[in-house]
Amino acid sequence: IEIVSSPPQNNAKVAVLGASGGIGQPLSLLLKNSPLVGELSLFDIAHTPGVAADLSHIETRAHVTGYMGPDQLDAALKGCNVVVIPAGVPRKPGMTRDDLFNTNATIVATLADAVARNCPEAMICIIANPVNSTIPITSEVMKKYGVYNPNRVFGVTTLDIVRANAFVAELKGLDPARVNVPVIGGHAGKTIIPLISQATPKVEFPADQLSALTARIQDAGTEVVKAKAGAGSATLSMAYAGARFTFSVLDAMNGKDGVVECAYVRSEETECKYFSTPLLLGKHGIEKNLGLGKLSAFEENLVAEAIGELKGSIKKGEDFVANMK
Repeated sequence: IEIVSSPPQNNAKVAVLGASGGIGQPLSLLLKNSPLVGELSLFDIAHTPGVAADLSHIETRAHVTGYMGPDQLDAALKGCNVVVIPAGVPRKPGMTRDDLFNTNATIVATLADAVARNCPEAMICIIANPVNSTIPITSEVMKKYGVYNPNRVFGVTTLDIVRANAFVAELKGLDPARVNVPVIGGHAGKTIIPLISQATPKVEFPADQLSALTARIQDAGTEVVKAKAGAGSATLSMAYAGARFTFSVLDAMNGKDGVVECAYVRSEETECKYFSTPLLLGKHGIEKNLGLGKLSAFEENLVAEAIGELKGSIKKGEDFVANMK
């Protein structure tokens, strides 16, 4: 008798917290478009019923519900398998990701608290900046409830990988869809470390070009903030990257083999408590941390330079939760 493995359960319930925002709307659109999503739960402090009504007219099977305001947050999260959090304020020209700290730290802590109470087993994908601090914040809030699982809390750094792939493809005349550049470290400035030496297909650049390419990947967010001249930060590319990461998590949860994405997570790979590296994803989140791999001397130097800033950002996040009323 031939035993046929049952088809994957493409029926996940996914929540987007911050669904009405610049990232939230296009992200929700991409999720609505996916056969992996059975139910889409949209939450924000304003405009969610309209966004939900609009998306609900799309001829795909995801059932969309909109929730608005703090009193509906718990309902939005009940029974969710994956929670994506793009909520928070965007960067304006002249701002660093860290300038968003107080506002976004409070928002993320509030949302993490609700996740801990309503769907503690869910995969949590944090987009809200500064990611280097909002992941420690989320983890500490989950710990307060005794439901912290380090294999299920992800800082979404996928946009750094997407940008690295696009920029390398552009410079080398390659198809961007076939380029894969791992990016490790964190998700701000010099903590963003593209591993060009590990790119597939293999590419090489002279030292000055490599240095310029690395700087462009590290500062790409600011490139968009400047180009938008006060009208926001990276929203469309971030929505694409957030959706790509969410689909990878869902594929892995459905039993697909060999799903690898970089993300900023609890880590033993360096002396930082949190660090982004390539991760093998599985049914229960992180199956295996694939580590830093073999670094070039240039890349080793970038890692060494990033550690201090990363440690500071992590401590800042942990202290925020420790001092919360």
